[in-house]
Amino acid sequence: MADNTLTPKHIEIAETFVRLYVFLTQYIDRCEDEAARKEYPEAELQKHLGETRAKMMEILKVNPVVKGKVEKECERVLALGSKCLMGGTEKVAALDVLGAERVILKNKTIALSDLLAVYRAL
Repeated sequence: MADNTLTPKHIEIAETFVRLYVFLTQYIDRCEDEAARKEYPEAELQKHLGETRAKMMEILKVNPVVKGKVEKECERVLALGSKCLMGGTEKVAALDVLGAERVILKNKTIALSDLLAVYRAL
């Protein structure tokens, strides 16, 4: 039997994870594609990413291990993206790694979206 009193919190956690991974994926897309950079203003993306990241870290304070993993993941993607946007020789290597990160984020987003759908159905 489902405990409906926990459902809103579960939904909030899953939604925040999905939003975080969507914003990180959009950040990667901007690194890989000039048109994506023009389509979505940098300041707006950074604002949404920062707010979502802060909310996720607040939620995850109850589990330092997961919080550390998510924080490292964010830092890794942002550092690689920064290298890409600066150009130069580091850009090619960073783009390869970002491609792999994008696949990981896509898979996590799909799994979390499915989980979110189940939570919403409860």
